[in-house]
Amino acid sequence: MDYKVERLLVNYKTLEEFKKFKEYGIQELSMMDDLETNIIENDSESPFYGIYFGDKLVARMSLYERKAKFDQYFDPKQDFLELWKLEVLPNYRQKHYGSILVEFAKSFGKPIKTNPRVKSEKFWDKMGFRSVSYDMDRDLGENPLLWTPETIISQ
Repeated sequence: MDYKVERLLVNYKTLEEFKKFKEYGIQELSMMDDLETNIIENDSESPFYGIYFGDKLVARMSLYERKAKFDQYFDPKQDFLELWKLEVLPNYRQKHYGSILVEFAKSFGKPIKTNPRVKSEKFWDKMGFRSVSYDMDRDLGENPLLWTPETIISQ
């Protein structure tokens, strides 16, 4: 089956869908605050991307563009993407939704940094991510994984 990754809209329907995800938290609550105080238009862009099965959001991630000046991971320093909150609802796991989202993130052609959830190492390894040596000051208890596009590796 072919599934389309969509940029999720900032609206009440999307935020209701988010409540079904385990990693529902500060990001979503701040989007809710923005909606309520500014009455944002339905087409406001969010950093979230997702996959719908019918009209149900079954997988999502957030993707942030970071500028090279904030890069502490890649050499040389460069613009990169930070992938957060990759999550697939329990009944939809093992159906490649997570892989589809990660491949979508890779399609931007920029290096990617992510902080994996516990016990997800096999997935990220399969997706071509590698761990970095831990730096206490930089990583603050996270265990970042990195992916670099072939075009950058060969330069």
